[in-house]
Amino acid sequence: MAINFSYFKRNIFKIKQSTLKKTILLLSLIYLISISLFAQNTLYIQDALKEKYIGKYITVFQDSSHDLSFKQILKSDNFFHPNSFDVLNLGISTNNNWLKFKLTNNSEKETFILNLPNPIINEVELYIVRNSGIEKIKCTNYSQVRNRKYKHQFYLFDINLHHNETITCYLKLKAKEQILAPISIHTSDQILPIISDSDTKTGIYLGIMMVMLLYNLFIYFTVRDKDYLVYCHYIFWVALTQATLLGFSHRYLWTDNVWLAQNMVIICGIMSGIATILFAKSFLHTKEYSFKLNLFLNITIVLYLIALTLLLFNLKQHAFQLVNLTAATVSILIMSVAWFIYRKNYAPAKYFLLSWSIFFASILVFVFKDYGIVPYNEITVHAVEIGSALEAIILSFALANKINIFKKEKEISQAEALAVAQENERIIKEQNVFLEQKVKERTIELVATNDELSDTLEDLKQAQSQLVESEKMASLGQLTAGIAHEINNPINFVTSNVPPLKRDLSMLFDAIEFIENVGLSDKDASEKKKTIENYKEELDYDYLKVEIDHLLGGITEGANRTAEIVAGLRIFSRVDEDDLKSANINEGIDSTLIIMKNSLSLNNIEVEINYGNFPKIDCYPGKLNQVFLNIISNAIDALKYKKPENGSRVISIYTQADKDYVKIKFVDNGTGMSEITKQKIFEPFFTTKEVGEGTGLGMSIVYNTIKKHNGEVIINSDLNKGTEITIIIPVSHQND
Repeated sequence: MAINFSYFKRNIFKIKQSTLKKTILLLSLIYLISISLFAQNTLYIQDALKEKYIGKYITVFQDSSHDLSFKQILKSDNFFHPNSFDVLNLGISTNNNWLKFKLTNNSEKETFILNLPNPIINEVELYIVRNSGIEKIKCTNYSQVRNRKYKHQFYLFDINLHHNETITCYLKLKAKEQILAPISIHTSDQILPIISDSDTKTGIYLGIMMVMLLYNLFIYFTVRDKDYLVYCHYIFWVALTQATLLGFSHRYLWTDNVWLAQNMVIICGIMSGIATILFAKSFLHTKEYSFKLNLFLNITIVLYLIALTLLLFNLKQHAFQLVNLTAATVSILIMSVAWFIYRKNYAPAKYFLLSWSIFFASILVFVFKDYGIVPYNEITVHAVEIGSALEAIILSFALANKINIFKKEKEISQAEALAVAQENERIIKEQNVFLEQKVKERTIELVATNDELSDTLEDLKQAQSQLVESEKMASLGQLTAGIAHEINNPINFVTSNVPPLKRDLSMLFDAIEFIENVGLSDKDASEKKKTIENYKEELDYDYLKVEIDHLLGGITEGANRTAEIVAGLRIFSRVDEDDLKSANINEGIDSTLIIMKNSLSLNNIEVEINYGNFPKIDCYPGKLNQVFLNIISNAIDALKYKKPENGSRVISIYTQADKDYVKIKFVDNGTGMSEITKQKIFEPFFTTKEVGEGTGLGMSIVYNTIKKHNGEVIINSDLNKGTEITIIIPVSHQND
């Protein structure tokens, strides 16, 4: 059976045409019914005064062309669509947003005020159409608040309406940010309590934030913890953002700055977002706990900076959208970061997680009320302020808790420092005991060698004992050995001359006895003379006299050298060092150089001395000698391992004085010091020497001793070039 496809196609086409016509008729009918159903109702004044917001009586038209004049709007009633919400949410757009409602006065009063409490709307134009004509009132947030009739950040418009008169009101709204229009109508008696109540609530919020800011700023200056400063920065921008959104900033801060009035909402959003991220990074230590999460937070800061760049290039709408998108991302990201770090057992994270959860919930409530999910009331309108205030208080408690953490850490640190000090004290005591024993053994050996020098050796023992008691450096053994070596040289010289002197004296005594016997003999004088001459020649009498003189001269020189060393030791040790007295600084340096002579000689170090002429000064001589010893010892160590330039290692010492102060300068061409070493040079137990070569107390003793003299120590040093240490102390010492 053949099928007629062309007939089939024609019938199908007819059926489609019939169905299309019926569909169009049905849609047209639905449209007409909807227009009749949603036709704008007249709003009576008495009803309007009872309503909190009149959004459901308002129809809306968004002009995307931006070109329609008000006359054209009057002819475009069919373009207005009804609204079912008490508060209109017109979203983010550059359209001209037109709102329309009819108002009939069925009350006895004739003066009313239209209130639009959204200061971030850029421009608002009110057109009142009545039988007598059209009234136009325009207001912007670019103009100064003080120039408005009602000197308030809210948009307030007078509406004069006779009894039983009906008017049609048109509102034209323009903004770069999201437009919310909580419109209400009040009498002049009602409006003042409303705006006063709003200002009071905002003032309480800003007062709380200001108290939190000043409180944490005070704690920062007390404990110097950067977390408090970063938190103050965060509180400042959060509070300023809310003040800007509520119009307080334009009203009180930048009333004359048009650019800030136009853009500060976006700027505050950017800066508060960056401040939030910086505080989260600082408080949660994100860099330590998660490198990746810390990197993501840094990326969001870059996004905020991009938004700021868009704003500077006048791309306000794009900047605002990017800020909103970034803020949403940051909110979720910070919540995730806080939870992750809390799981790492970082205790302060729980406070942050709690506070941020409250703040995040307040943001959700604030956003939900714009879409009718939660009612638009005083709590939801001020949800962000309530949430941020609670967050600020909780985080302040969390930061305050850090003081207890600091206290515990300080106690632990003090306990560790005390343990280290006690251990060092024990080591020093053991070293001192060991050194005391060595000194005693050496002293006994010297006494046994020559009884005539026992007094000198006793003085040396006392001097060495004083050094052991005052010296707190591990290098004391080397110093004591050097002193002993210096004294051993002249003593050995004396003891080596005594045996030949004794032998020569014995020969001399024998000669005297021989000559006496010859003189008493019976020989004649010539024969006696010849016998004596022969004996003297046999004895080499002339050489014997020269040798005796030479030996006595050597013994005298050794004794003088020993006396010189002992005198230097006495000057250096100053048994009365704890007493303030007049002393010669140059003499003290000389005594120190005598003690250090062995170390200087062993390391081929030259000493250049340039003394100034000045009188004795009030000081603690023994303590100053210890200062000189420590500085010269450090200079020797700095020169010991340095290859000499031009064949010399040199320590130069200069002294000079004026009327009030004495200046002592030590200069060496040794290895010098790095910046880190210079910063820590006076810290107790800090040393650059190998383990066992020093305890790091030398320069600490120098600093404290000069401080006790009301003086100062100045260090100039370049690495691999040398060091210059200058000591300045007053001529007359005055006790504090």
